[in-house]
Amino acid sequence: MAKIAKRLKKAQEAFVGKVNVPVEDAVKLIKGAASAKFDETVEIAMNLGVDPRHADQMVRGVVQLPNGTGKTVRVAVFARGAKADEAKAAGADIVGAEDLLETIQSGKIEFDRCIATPDLMPLVGRLGKILGPRNLMPNPKVGTVTMDVANAVKNAKGGEVQFKVEKAGVIHAGIGKVSFDEAKLAENVRAFVDAVTRAKPSGAKGTYVKKVSLSSTMGPGVSLDLATTALA
Repeated sequence: MAKIAKRLKKAQEAFVGKVNVPVEDAVKLIKGAASAKFDETVEIAMNLGVDPRHADQMVRGVVQLPNGTGKTVRVAVFARGAKADEAKAAGADIVGAEDLLETIQSGKIEFDRCIATPDLMPLVGRLGKILGPRNLMPNPKVGTVTMDVANAVKNAKGGEVQFKVEKAGVIHAGIGKVSFDEAKLAENVRAFVDAVTRAKPSGAKGTYVKKVSLSSTMGPGVSLDLATTALA
């Protein structure tokens, strides 16, 4: 524990006085401070001026990061017949219907994204209490309830990130790995911020994006200069 504390303290020292810094400088700081023995995830947190308890202030969406996330995403698909074959051909890890339902009900959840064809949603609906709290419930708003299962699987595997605002008005997600090039991380940051900005709900009043911060899995965080987060 002493070694971890010492490492974290050294990382924190590099961040002293660094507030509201440009995206490229923030990425450089994050990469330089990452010292874990694994490839840490670069995480983004956005504080929004919304109260998600009100339906007209809910923020939810999906973004295809231009450089992917660096994470292997396991995809499960509820489909039958030709659509099941399409999902398998696209690279889905698990495909099924009633059999997949039973597997999940038994407590075996070995996937990170769940996709379903519309006709199987009555079946999937039985899993609301299991998949809902894990943010795995298929939803047409983020493209996971669709007849185009092949494209949905490819997007999930290729760097698509779903986002949903939490109770405190915060959205957070992984947008890459510290091993990524600085330019690629910066591009992912801007793509994510742009997607959340475009998802601004009708009920949002006043300042929508209040603060954006970056950190690595085991490292300290730094706030970004919002003017530098816009897409060129």
